[in-house]
Amino acid sequence: MIHRSKKPFDPYVFLSHPGLGRRIVTLSPKETFFSQGDSSDSIFYLQEGRARLVVVSAKGKEGTIRLISAGEFVGEESLAAVVGLRIATASAVTACSALKIVRTEMVKVMHDETAFTNMFVKYLLGRSMKTQADLIDHLFNGSEKRLARVLLIMAEFDQPGTPNKYIPPVTQETLAAMIGTTRSRVSFFMNRFRSLGFISYNGRIQVHRSLLNVILHDQLPEHRAPKPVTMRALIAASQPARPARPVRSGAAT
Repeated sequence: MIHRSKKPFDPYVFLSHPGLGRRIVTLSPKETFFSQGDSSDSIFYLQEGRARLVVVSAKGKEGTIRLISAGEFVGEESLAAVVGLRIATASAVTACSALKIVRTEMVKVMHDETAFTNMFVKYLLGRSMKTQADLIDHLFNGSEKRLARVLLIMAEFDQPGTPNKYIPPVTQETLAAMIGTTRSRVSFFMNRFRSLGFISYNGRIQVHRSLLNVILHDQLPEHRAPKPVTMRALIAASQPARPARPVRSGAAT
């Protein structure tokens, strides 16, 4: 009798294809993965595109919590011991493709497959580090530095390889909400960055490497003195250690 060995579990293959308890969804810009107040019954793995997580206060004030890039999860709160309600809304910034995994299947895979659990825990630790970096940035750096950091992250200068210098479409109101300032201040800083040659925009915002070099060394004209918290440390911790983007083969339904 021939005994076939079990094929090793590959987390990236799992995240690339639909299957039991998981399916691929596609969204157009501004469409939502889930809304604030919905039941937390699933988690999403973003395969392609950019998204954002937004919370709305009881008075209707909107704030962007974070931007989501390909290779990141969103909706991790669904894995809590008690299923609750979504505390924020996740929506597509650009055209997106994501794997939607129901809570029961995600819990089962994490229980059965050590390789997947190790990858996911590593991702969560990276998310925790990024949250701390965001808080430090908000506490110790001015709004101009915070805006520069957001632009660098959106252009993926904090990731290995060639960065995407064009950032996804985003309004000045959204940028203002992300860094905790007013739209007029963002407009002032953006014009200043453009006059200094750090960015350019003609329909889309293009971030130049000079912004990275200047911010890392704290060399903005009025910020030449050493700072207690450097942008180098914040940029290094700005993104979670996420799994490599898997490549989908064939059309998904």
